[in-house]
Amino acid sequence: MLLAAGRGERMRPLTDHTPKPLLPVAGKPLIEYHIERLAAAGVRLLVINHAWLGGQIEARLGDGARWGVEIRYSPEERALETGGGIQRALRHFGDEPFFVVNGDVWSDVDFHDPRIPSQADAHLVLVDNPAHHPEGDFGLRDGWVTNQPALTYSGIGIYRARLFDGQPAGRFALAPLLRAAIDAGRISGAHHRGAWCDVGTPERLRALDRQLRKLRQCRRA
Repeated sequence: MLLAAGRGERMRPLTDHTPKPLLPVAGKPLIEYHIERLAAAGVRLLVINHAWLGGQIEARLGDGARWGVEIRYSPEERALETGGGIQRALRHFGDEPFFVVNGDVWSDVDFHDPRIPSQADAHLVLVDNPAHHPEGDFGLRDGWVTNQPALTYSGIGIYRARLFDGQPAGRFALAPLLRAAIDAGRISGAHHRGAWCDVGTPERLRALDRQLRKLRQCRRA
């Protein structure tokens, strides 16, 4: 599942007329980097939720055929926040674990070998704390996530539908649900030490654009 329903307030005015996941980075919409990497890893079904300017997302990405995947959409009249958005889309995934990827991050996380312990309700990819989020979100001990902040949640994880058992439908944040499951010892995790960027501001968008263009030039050389 690719999360693409946010308004992108910190990105304004860029997001006044373009949904954040479609903002271009090195000549390509940000969300397309995720689609390419997931498709290359063998993922064949993608569900994308949207709210703000969601019609543009559907028009740009279509049914996913050009990447060899099937894209389904989960429209939200009013953004349901992360928790509510995932919950609404659960019917597409059945009982199988599924990736959840924030549409406004960029990363080289490897999707080829997804692993989640059978007793875990979710598996979170954590990264070193960026300068704009020095306090972190969660900790990690022996492969299990703790509620002692030391690392930052990357916005990439593997989830099971049972994490949402008993949760009323509607608009709700994901973090409280995760923290309760962490306290119960049911959230595993891994520390990703590769590339990652939270593309949350125009400044970080421009920095990533420069980085990827430079990388592309180096590869051509």
